[in-house]
Amino acid sequence: MENDENGAVQRKPKVKGKHDKPKPWDDDPNIDRWKIEKFDPSWNEGGMLDVTTFSTLFPRYREKYLQDAWPVVKSALKEYGISCELNLVEGSMTVSTTRKTRDPYIIVKARDLIKLLSRSVPAPQAIKVLNDEMQCDIIKISNLVRSKEKFIKRRQHLIGPNSSTLKALEILTGCYILIQGNTVASMGSFKGLKTVRRIVEDCIENKMHPIFHIKILMVRKELEKDPTLAQENWDRFLPKFKKKNVNQPKPKKSKKKKPEYTPIPPPQPPSKVDIQLATGEYFLSDKVKSEKKWKEQQERQAGKTAENKRKREAAFVPPEEPVVQHNKSDDGTKDVAALATSLKKKAKEYGNKKLIENVNPEAYLAESGEPSKKKSKKSKGSES
Repeated sequence: MENDENGAVQRKPKVKGKHDKPKPWDDDPNIDRWKIEKFDPSWNEGGMLDVTTFSTLFPRYREKYLQDAWPVVKSALKEYGISCELNLVEGSMTVSTTRKTRDPYIIVKARDLIKLLSRSVPAPQAIKVLNDEMQCDIIKISNLVRSKEKFIKRRQHLIGPNSSTLKALEILTGCYILIQGNTVASMGSFKGLKTVRRIVEDCIENKMHPIFHIKILMVRKELEKDPTLAQENWDRFLPKFKKKNVNQPKPKKSKKKKPEYTPIPPPQPPSKVDIQLATGEYFLSDKVKSEKKWKEQQERQAGKTAENKRKREAAFVPPEEPVVQHNKSDDGTKDVAALATSLKKKAKEYGNKKLIENVNPEAYLAESGEPSKKKSKKSKGSES
């Protein structure tokens, strides 16, 4: 309590806690409070007091890749004093602190590393999460929608044609994004990861398409370049999208025709006892009934066994080879004979035509006037 010049008592402002007093560096403009300083091992020379361990399971299809990439992961964690183990029998990865570990937060980074590896992130990309500037977030999207068809369709909206939507989101948010199965793995700064989570959840819940988010991010990126708009509200510049519900015509249901009314009820179906009385089975002893039932069961089993055997053997039956269709022998001989006769006929016609063309008219007339030797001989014989 202090006295004023006028003599009035002036009270000091109350402070909540003992350590909440104003510090001289609170208003220092040269201090960047958002900057993450790199860890210095001299801050923790004694090391860790207890062993901290984290483990996670991985799917079977990642076993071969992890087995090949494990030496790279092991050497990267060894620099920070973290031991790691790959158990192929249980299908798990384990990381734990050692006596050489100095950074207390590096075990949390190692836990994120094995989580990213189990979600199909490549090892060179996942190792980057060990840096202080890099953070990661694994978003579970399978429980946001019930229908599997809708889930697959909305997940495809995130990827886009030829992964164009995914690449645009990576450029605008500055994060690495990988969509695998029921999760979305992202790596980047805190601000970028927050934006990615909002975009992914809005897309899967069908609140807003990723294309609209991309347009908003592009406008924000342009507004950040203008220093005059740094202290103003940007809502008037950002595009606003309203969800439109398109009323699709519902398929017409075919009305079932009611059966015609008849006052006489249908005949009652025979009961099990009536059927046994009609066949005479009702009067058989229990032993005979059980034997008959056992025989029927054996017959059914034998039929089923034969059917299963036939199906198994059908897999080993070789497929029929394609038969090459040749021309039939009869038709072939007929075609050859017809072709030969036609060629002979044409050759004969061609020869006759050539003879006619080469005939000398004078010689022809002279020969026609002289009688032939054969005729002369005949004529002599007749005369004698």
